Amino acid sequence: MEITAVFGSNVFSDKVMKERLPKDAYKALKESIEKDVPLRPEIAEVVANAMKDWAVEKGATHYTHWFQPLTGITAEKHDSFISPTSNGSGYLEFSGKQLIQGEPDASSFPSGGLRSTFEARGYTAWDCTSPAFLKEDASGNVTLTIPTAFYSYYGEALDKKTPLLRSMKAVSKQAMRVLKALGNVTSSRVASTVGPEQEYFLVDKEFYAERIDLMLTGRTLFGAPAPKGQELEDQYFGFIKDRVSAYMQDLNTELWKMGITSKTQHNEVAPAQYEMAPLFTTTNIATDHNQLVMETMQKVALRHDLVCLLHEKPYAGINGSGKHNNWSLSTDDGHNLLEPGHTPGENVQFLLFLSALIKAVDTHADILRATCACAGNDHRLGANEAPPAVISIFLGEELTAVLEKLSKGQKVASKGAQYMNVGVDTLPAFPKDNTDRNRTSPFAFTGNKFEFRMVGSSQSIAGANVALNTIAAEALDEIATRLEKAKDKNAEAAAIIKETYKKHGRILFNGNNYSKEWEKEAEKRGLANVRNSVDALKSLVTDKAFTLFEKYGVLSHKELHSRYEIYIETYAKQINIEALTAIDMAKKQLIPAAVEYATFLAGSISSFKAVSVKASVQEDLLKELGALIASSYKTLTRLEAAVTKAKGAADCVKKAEIYRDQVVTAMQALRSDIDQMEGLVPTDVWPVPPYAELLFKL
Repeated sequence: MEITAVFGSNVFSDKVMKERLPKDAYKALKESIEKDVPLRPEIAEVVANAMKDWAVEKGATHYTHWFQPLTGITAEKHDSFISPTSNGSGYLEFSGKQLIQGEPDASSFPSGGLRSTFEARGYTAWDCTSPAFLKEDASGNVTLTIPTAFYSYYGEALDKKTPLLRSMKAVSKQAMRVLKALGNVTSSRVASTVGPEQEYFLVDKEFYAERIDLMLTGRTLFGAPAPKGQELEDQYFGFIKDRVSAYMQDLNTELWKMGITSKTQHNEVAPAQYEMAPLFTTTNIATDHNQLVMETMQKVALRHDLVCLLHEKPYAGINGSGKHNNWSLSTDDGHNLLEPGHTPGENVQFLLFLSALIKAVDTHADILRATCACAGNDHRLGANEAPPAVISIFLGEELTAVLEKLSKGQKVASKGAQYMNVGVDTLPAFPKDNTDRNRTSPFAFTGNKFEFRMVGSSQSIAGANVALNTIAAEALDEIATRLEKAKDKNAEAAAIIKETYKKHGRILFNGNNYSKEWEKEAEKRGLANVRNSVDALKSLVTDKAFTLFEKYGVLSHKELHSRYEIYIETYAKQINIEALTAIDMAKKQLIPAAVEYATFLAGSISSFKAVSVKASVQEDLLKELGALIASSYKTLTRLEAAVTKAKGAADCVKKAEIYRDQVVTAMQALRSDIDQMEGLVPTDVWPVPPYAELLFKL
């Protein structure tokens, strides 16, 4: 397989458009993509015809408007290219109108009160900034897939793409104002860019099928620890097993075909956990690609008799999964605005954009936290494996020292390029980065980008990047306004950098974010520690949030409130499914298995005593097991009552709070009893595969 021939072969790319479109049509389409100019109907007709011909030549029979509703996953409705003629034969048709706009039934997608259930009309609109591509399935079906936005009859955003595109426009506008105020006249627009790393688990399909909790909730609701976990740290970056390597190769091929730059792959920290990282691209394309990555990971796994788990915490006691959202700003002429250079203390442009992010994150840490709120991520955030629930920024010693000195009016001495010497003559000296990497920080500067590490592995990255773009736009707006009014731009820039550090420096922390000392220090600094999703999501419906998103045209008051309602309701639904699954497993599988073994022990005791042999071991086991059975059944009853109470709550927020405070705690108590039972009951009696098989039999 020649990688260069495979890469992008299923993408209606710029190269393909240039080859297949007339020059005037190609020029008009490029203008629409790069300058936000509406595409004329006659040009859309030409593009649609060329796109259809290209797709059909590659085996496509259908097309779909592919969109991202507020479910967090993607949606598509397929239509064939075939149309009948009057004489009973058929011809292939795909018009400009069909390319630009679709009308799927929107009634069953969540709207959060934006419309009534009976108001079913929803529209999809082609996002020409994200290339169309072909999706292939295992049976050989090929579908022309057109990335689209999804909105209501009244024009409200019902998806994740629309506000993302709006936020990209907002941050570009404000970043350009700063650049122009600084005298940069070479750039015409700024794009936020993202490279989202994706963590995931693999499990044998046979074992997965025997675990109803994995099938219905994506995580194990019960499971005693395996004798070995991740304590030896031998999984991380270890050799990749042949079966997993075969899966990764197949996955890479499918992703490369769709133009997704699957660049890095490796074993992660936990057993059976892995990571894939792509190269950077513009945020809307990166978001589309990440949705495709998750979908393709799951589809390809099935071909290898595996199942890909994207839940944030599929197994207790070992690391969960997230995705590191590497975010930056770049100009259309190739300049990374977060590139410090060799002398960051003298790079005024970099320091201004850095200051903007410091101010933005400190001002709106609550909103960033809300974008990572979901039931699955509650198991992960704050554990010694992931960022804590307290948001802080890691800059590294050098950059922090630069800002500290500037805030005091001290001169910053330029060190120039520094080189690392490791004391081995045969190893070359190499340039030293301005920062180390702090893997405990939720928002870390890593050379020329910020790594936001709180996003959950199953989540769309759209929400986090909508927030990042918008809060950055607000901070850059304030900086631009000051610079535009200033007579002495350099003096004003210095004042902005100094004031930002003094006012917002509390958000900077370069130490161990996992430590208890940091929790206490964060509290002293006034930094919020929001430990659960229900509380975190409330930040979306504050006056501050409404003002922010409305001011920059990203989300209206109604659109933002709708998302709050949807996410709160989704949280409650997910916990409800988990609780019902736990009840089902406990009643029908796990407690009966424990009773069966207890019955066997009782019979063994009687048999021993019948021949005057002591049965003290069996008696001790039976006593311990009997106590756990009684306790688990009592807790099961409490869980059922808590679920009934939660379902009866009329208010969606109150419902979610009951699920958080009563249902989740009852589930944890039930799990504690049953996991202890598993440690007593023989493997051949226990009805579900144990952790040792789930994690190590690959």
